[in-house]
Amino acid sequence: MSIRIGYLLPTRERVMAGQPQASSLLELAERAERLGFDSVWAGDSLLARPRHEPLTLLAAVASRVRRVDVGTAVLLPALRNPVLLAHQVATLDQVAEGRLILGVGIAADVPNIRQEFTAAGVPFEKRVGRLLEGLRLARLLWSGKPVDWDGRWKVEHGILGPTPYRQGGPPIWIGGSLPASLDRAGRFFDGWLPIAPDADQWARSWNEVKEIARTAGRDPNALTGAMYVTVITDEDRNRANERLNAYLEQYYGQPAAVMRSRQACYAGPNGGLAEWLQGYARAGATHLVLRFAGDHERHLETVAALRSKLPR
Repeated sequence: MSIRIGYLLPTRERVMAGQPQASSLLELAERAERLGFDSVWAGDSLLARPRHEPLTLLAAVASRVRRVDVGTAVLLPALRNPVLLAHQVATLDQVAEGRLILGVGIAADVPNIRQEFTAAGVPFEKRVGRLLEGLRLARLLWSGKPVDWDGRWKVEHGILGPTPYRQGGPPIWIGGSLPASLDRAGRFFDGWLPIAPDADQWARSWNEVKEIARTAGRDPNALTGAMYVTVITDEDRNRANERLNAYLEQYYGQPAAVMRSRQACYAGPNGGLAEWLQGYARAGATHLVLRFAGDHERHLETVAALRSKLPR
């Protein structure tokens, strides 16, 4: 089974380093395209993990790269008014000429993210319902037909323009690996993009997602199985693990052991990375989004050199 490889731009890392200029991020996106990557991604946060606003940045990326997909890994729709979000996404999909993938999530339950929701005036406990209802409303608006909606938001004969480049809007993938997350992925979304677990458990969970989709009357083969992973390579495995631990602790402000229990990470030699990624391909994943724990230029070159060892 062929597999597509995506690259997550270091928006959070550059802001943390006091280097917020967008030009270097756009250059990394162009480099990824030249090296044969299939997609370029950006994460999302308002105040909890400050970074560039992803839809704005990806519009610039989409204007600079002409082949690769662009995506959010992941966007937090609950923080946004869905009518405004539908308009932004439709415009971005027009800029990208149908190359947009909308990865979404509900956000982790940690103090700084709760504070972020409070700052945005959004009740954290209602985030799942807001996400599901908001995206249903956005999809209706993407039809270009008049929409009437009476729920958390009120719309009277609303007509959105422009509609997305791709009829019906971009594919929407959702993260999460808890049972409720698998249920949502199978029933409502076009793909599944978790940050955990290992390849064996990923395969079991993916089979659950597809069975849920089948039971809901959907075609499970129309869904995309993806995975978000964090990678650092070094021929000295101990040094690789030390650097990964330092990266995670700086990024999240939590012990590395806690984060590594929640996220799939690889730290070790180049050769081992290819085999590790192949494990997800064998499990059925068809799209991998790679976040590099530093040294982005080197890691882009490293993964490009490994592509011949991965299914194409």
